[in-house]
Amino acid sequence: MADTESDRRDTHPICICISACIQSDSPKYQHLSQTDPKLSKRKDDDGRYAIHWAASSNNHEIVLLLANQASFDPDIQDDSGWTPLMISASVPNSEPVLNLLLSRGADVNIKNNNGQTALHFVASKKNLDVARLLIDSKPPASTRVRDRRGQYPIHRAAAVGSVPMVMLLLKNRSPLNAADNEGYTPLHHAVAEGHGDTAVALLREEADFTLKTNDGELAIDLAPDKEVRNFIIQGAEREGIQLVD
Repeated sequence: MADTESDRRDTHPICICISACIQSDSPKYQHLSQTDPKLSKRKDDDGRYAIHWAASSNNHEIVLLLANQASFDPDIQDDSGWTPLMISASVPNSEPVLNLLLSRGADVNIKNNNGQTALHFVASKKNLDVARLLIDSKPPASTRVRDRRGQYPIHRAAAVGSVPMVMLLLKNRSPLNAADNEGYTPLHHAVAEGHGDTAVALLREEADFTLKTNDGELAIDLAPDKEVRNFIIQGAEREGIQLVD
C-alpha cells in the first residue's frame, strides 16, 4: 500500500523535528540534529525553522542547543517575517528564552511582514514584564515604530485597556496623539473598546480629545454605550477636562 500524505509527514525529518520541539523532547532533537547536521536549516511549509518551533514551545533547552550552533541566526524570519524573538515574546512565561535570544544578539526592532515588532505583540497581550525586558534591552525596543495599519504599540495597549502598559510606553517616548490609518488615536481605541479607565488615563496625560477619525468622529463619539460614555465624561471632569458642552 502506498504511503499516505499523513504517513509521509509523520516520517519527514522536519516534521519529526517540530514534534520534538513541541513535546520538549530535547534528547530526540539532539539525536536528529546529530543524524542530520543541516536539520536546523530546514523549513516547514510555513517557512518556519526549528528555532521558531522551539521558541513557540518555550523550550529553553532546545533553543540553547540551536543557539550554540556556529551558524545560529537569532533573527531568522519565517515566511510571515516572524523572528524567534517575536514568537517567544508572544508566549507566556518566556523570559528565560527571551533572555537567551537577546544574549545572542536578537534584534528587538525587526518588523514582520505587517510592519509589527515584538513590542506590538507584547502590548496586545498586556505582558508588562516582557515589555520592560524589551525596552530595557541594549539597544532598546522602540515605542515609535508604526505597523502597516499605522499603529504604534500604544494603539494596541489602549485597545486592550492596559493602563500600566500605556503608561510604560508613554514613559519611553511613545507618541500620545498619533493617528493610525483610520484616524484613530490611542484615545479613540480606548473609548471604542469601552475601556473607560484607559481613556481617562490618556486624558490625564493630555491626550487631545478634539482630534477626529477619518470619518469625522471624536473619541467620545465612539463610546459603545451610555454607561461608558458617562464614566469617561465624569472621569474627565474630575481631571478638570470638559469633553462635551
